[in-house]
Amino acid sequence: MMPTSLRLPNGNYEMMGLLRFRFGALFLYMLLLFTACDCNEQHIGQIYPGFSASRLDWNDHDGLFLLSNNSAFGFGFFTTLDVSLFVLVVIHLSSYKVVWTANRGLLVKISDKFVFEHSGNAYLEGRNGVVWATNTTGERVRGMKLLDTGNLVLLGENGTFIWQSFSHPTDTLLPAQHFVEGMTLKSFPNRMNLFHYLSYVGGDLVLYAGFQTPQVYWSLSGEQARRSPKNATGMVHSASLVSNSWNFYDKNGVLIWSTNFSDRSDPKSFWAAILDPDGSISFYDLNKGRSTNPETVRVPQDPCGIPEPCDPYYVCFFENWCECPALLKSRFNCKPPNISTCSRSSTELVYVGEKLDYFALKHVAPVSKSHLNDCKEACLGNCSCLVLFFENSTGRCFHFDQVGSFQRSKGSTGGYVSYMKVSLGDDGNGNKNGRNDMLLIVVIVVLTVMVIVGLIIGFLCYNRKKKKNLAKHRQDTIEEDDFLDTLSGMPSRFTFGALCRATKDFSTKIGEGGFGSVYLGVLEDGTQLAVKKLEGVGQGEKEFKAEVSIIGSIHHVHLVKLKGFCAEGPHRLLVYEYMARGSLDKWIFKNTENSFLLNWDTRYNIAIGTAKGLAYLHEECEARIIHCDIKPQNVLLDENFTAKVSDFGLAKLMSREQSHVFTTLRGTRGYLAPEWITNYAISEKSDVFSYGMVLLEIIGGRKNYDQWEGSEKAHFPSYVFRMMEEGKLKEVLDQKIDINEMDERVVTALRVALWCIQDDVSLRPSMTKVAQMLEGLCPVTDPPSLSQSGTYSSFMKMSSSGEATSSGQASFFSNVPLSCVQLSGPR
Repeated sequence: MMPTSLRLPNGNYEMMGLLRFRFGALFLYMLLLFTACDCNEQHIGQIYPGFSASRLDWNDHDGLFLLSNNSAFGFGFFTTLDVSLFVLVVIHLSSYKVVWTANRGLLVKISDKFVFEHSGNAYLEGRNGVVWATNTTGERVRGMKLLDTGNLVLLGENGTFIWQSFSHPTDTLLPAQHFVEGMTLKSFPNRMNLFHYLSYVGGDLVLYAGFQTPQVYWSLSGEQARRSPKNATGMVHSASLVSNSWNFYDKNGVLIWSTNFSDRSDPKSFWAAILDPDGSISFYDLNKGRSTNPETVRVPQDPCGIPEPCDPYYVCFFENWCECPALLKSRFNCKPPNISTCSRSSTELVYVGEKLDYFALKHVAPVSKSHLNDCKEACLGNCSCLVLFFENSTGRCFHFDQVGSFQRSKGSTGGYVSYMKVSLGDDGNGNKNGRNDMLLIVVIVVLTVMVIVGLIIGFLCYNRKKKKNLAKHRQDTIEEDDFLDTLSGMPSRFTFGALCRATKDFSTKIGEGGFGSVYLGVLEDGTQLAVKKLEGVGQGEKEFKAEVSIIGSIHHVHLVKLKGFCAEGPHRLLVYEYMARGSLDKWIFKNTENSFLLNWDTRYNIAIGTAKGLAYLHEECEARIIHCDIKPQNVLLDENFTAKVSDFGLAKLMSREQSHVFTTLRGTRGYLAPEWITNYAISEKSDVFSYGMVLLEIIGGRKNYDQWEGSEKAHFPSYVFRMMEEGKLKEVLDQKIDINEMDERVVTALRVALWCIQDDVSLRPSMTKVAQMLEGLCPVTDPPSLSQSGTYSSFMKMSSSGEATSSGQASFFSNVPLSCVQLSGPR
């Protein structure tokens, strides 16, 4: 019985019941509200059967609906190049690299669904049916979880893995992922739509090209035999990434081989091995963020050792050069046609070249050992033979039904001779002998008449001018050759025939200047040369004399050396030392030709070397030399990335008594000092301005004007000064490489660059002072402000005046030489 003090009237009991009911209803309402609000929040760690999602549902989260517990990885829809199509992926969020793909070949629309059924099956449905599935219907699946390792798993009872993405890799391997027999990596297609694969074959791990008949181009056993022939034992069963190495194990888990792909063993690194579209395996530290670059170690390491570093039938040599064999170029324009028939009487073998190699030859057995004629006869009689390779020293004969790029032989055996099968009479356009004979006869007759008429008219004109020009031409030639012979300290003089042999009749073009092209040459002793052939008598002779007389007497470690010249009749050629690494712009600006960028230490040394080279021209030569066209394209790099200034064809000599000189407008837009634009007198300080612009590009890894960067960042010098004032140095450093903003050299380089590009000539330091400041031999104070009346105003004046260009701001900073300028020197 309730005590008297605790008894309540009946009305109060009813009131308490009503309050309880209302409180329960309010709690249920709030629970439903929070549940509804939470439906669009990303799931952390795990989702459960009954879940479904489309890209449209998760647009607010870039299509990602599941995150790992450490938020390093996401699972969801990823946008392709076509923004209306999507793939289902696992993505590493900080680097934004896709590490696994469900439906790479079958893309889906924005409303197509990913479904996780109660039956245990997970699948992706497109418009025409299911495009991907785990095929786990009937399994006791309790949930789908995205692990912190990047592994997407279906969990069963007791946490067992019923299915996992690590067992179905696409083109990427991650740490903790075991790549075992039965698995295959498949790259994205290259520009020729060729896929590449990493797989196990006969106890060996191989990379092969996905031709109709697969062709191996790298094997683990071959790598073992090449690096450590005495220890090349054991059949590989699995591979995995461990710290900064790629390890390979036998079926008992015993380590049989390991290769380090990085010198860094930072525990904070998160490495990924990616089979790139070009067929090489690259290694990335994903924790470096979106600016991560691959390590220099690749598999295979030789850039020419992949199936198609060049187009099919081209020869890859010097690691990054491509050349079409001469006969294929002249007859088929480097695009041999498909064979239209297999009949032996309707096909022939065309000579491709000798001293060749091919990536698959080390991994395939010869079809026979015989003589060359027997090898050719066997190919003509084999419908599957398109190209043959024959090694004279061993008699080995190889047949292939499809080929990629050839290689220049590097061995001592002389390499292989190669032939290609084509249809008789085929010229590469599908035309056959005997077709359209009447049309051919008409064309020949018309062309013959036109040629005869043209010859008669040309002969009459030539005969009229011949007497007038012949005497003048002979006198000019004699005077010019006498001039060259009397110059002191002249470099070696080559005959035109010797240079023709060295350059193989000028077959390999490696650059082009204003007055002519530059060709690769090799002397009989193996010395490589860069041969510049001046094209057009009457054009460039003045510059030719200037370069021979100036460069021939100059010797400096940071200036390109002129090794010789040719002045034979109408031929004018310059012979330079060969610079193996090419020009600086290829190594600081991101491009498709070169995926490697120079690190900060190398860039800083290049900046110092360039400054020293210019200082020598300005202050240490007998006659002061103004370069007039300093830009990254005219800073060449040797094998050790030593900087050397090239292109003296625009240089104007200055005597010690002269402080300024007036000259015609020369140089390249984007690097011109204001005095060029305003028609004021120029001096060596004009080169200092151009150097400052180049130094900014070395630091930032971008052009000094880029309209695609937006209005705030388009004019890089102004943006640099503004960021320095705000203390945001990191914003102007090249994000594609590692540069420590606390490095004193960063501040020094930026200050020096801004001093160099001052409008006021008297404020710019000499190049000797620039080199000393960069080397830390003298302090560098804060530069004056770049006001609107300064460098930026010069740029605006050039854009609006119309004196030199009519294309506006982008034109001024387009890095295209002015129309009146002809550039010289090796590129």
